[in-house]
Amino acid sequence: MIKIEVNRADDAYAFEGKDSSGHIVRIDGAVEIGGHNSGIRPMQLLLMSLGGCSGIDIVSILKKQRQDVKDFKMIIEGEREKDKEPSLWKQVNVIFKFTGNVDADKAKKACALSIDKYCSVAATLRAAGCVVDWRVIVNDKF
Repeated sequence: MIKIEVNRADDAYAFEGKDSSGHIVRIDGAVEIGGHNSGIRPMQLLLMSLGGCSGIDIVSILKKQRQDVKDFKMIIEGEREKDKEPSLWKQVNVIFKFTGNVDADKAKKACALSIDKYCSVAATLRAAGCVVDWRVIVNDKF
C-alpha cells in the first residue's frame, strides 16, 4: 500500500503533500477563493500526473527501441465540466514533442501504448468519462 501525507501549510488553503521518500509538492487554492496562489491547483496536478505517468512509459519504450531522444516535452490542455460539482475533466489534449534522432512511427506507437494501455492516470481519467486525445510532433513535424 502507498502512503502519502498531506499537511496544511498555512492559515488558508495551502497544503504540502509528501510521499514516503520525502518528496514534497505544494498545493494551494486560487486567490479568488481565499488561497495565496503558493502552489499547484489539485486538478492541474492531475494533468501534470498524466504527463509524468505517460512520459515515463514513453521514455522507457523509446529507450528499448534505441531511439536517440534529445528533448521531450508534453503540452497538456484540459477542459472541465461546466456548472457541475464536482467539476471533472471532460476533455484533455496532449501534444508530445520530441527532438533528436527519433523515428516518428516509433514515437507515435510509444505514445499510443502509453495512453491506451499502460498509463494508469490516463485510464483513471477515461474511467471518469474524460476523452484523452493526443498527437505527436517529431523535430517540428506532425
